[in-house]
Amino acid sequence: MIKMSDLLILGIGNYLMGDEGVGVQTALALQKLPIADTIDVVDGGTGGFHLLEFFEVHEKVILIDATLDNNEPGTIRLIQPKFAKDFPRAMSTHDIGLRDMVNALQLMDKMPEIYLFVVSIESIQQQGIELTPVVQKAIPVLIEKVLALANQLQDKTVLV
Repeated sequence: MIKMSDLLILGIGNYLMGDEGVGVQTALALQKLPIADTIDVVDGGTGGFHLLEFFEVHEKVILIDATLDNNEPGTIRLIQPKFAKDFPRAMSTHDIGLRDMVNALQLMDKMPEIYLFVVSIESIQQQGIELTPVVQKAIPVLIEKVLALANQLQDKTVLV
């Protein structure tokens, strides 16, 4: 059951593919924090179209994902995509599902405001749940940035 709240923070990625799971790892870390009831924090894994209902019931969504963008691993960028084509080209193993989901939301006229934090990774080839040290080191900074944006979007403090 999806609870309706003001804001969704959704970490996506494959937990079993090392750095590619940085979005999921960040969502799991955020779930351990005392965050206000007005925010849902979800580990979306590689859910693709199964995540559609989360987007339909939230007006604002903060996504967290890994990207292969030739930046230094651990680089954090904030993108505000409006259309599927605005997502980074090499979004990782679930790229097609996200793009298709955004297209579906637009067709249904249910597109929320989306803010996408991407963390640059070097490769999606690694196996295992461990993050590389440089990507692991980026998570506390990423959490600060996500919470700062959540505060700004809600115009209030999100930690309780």
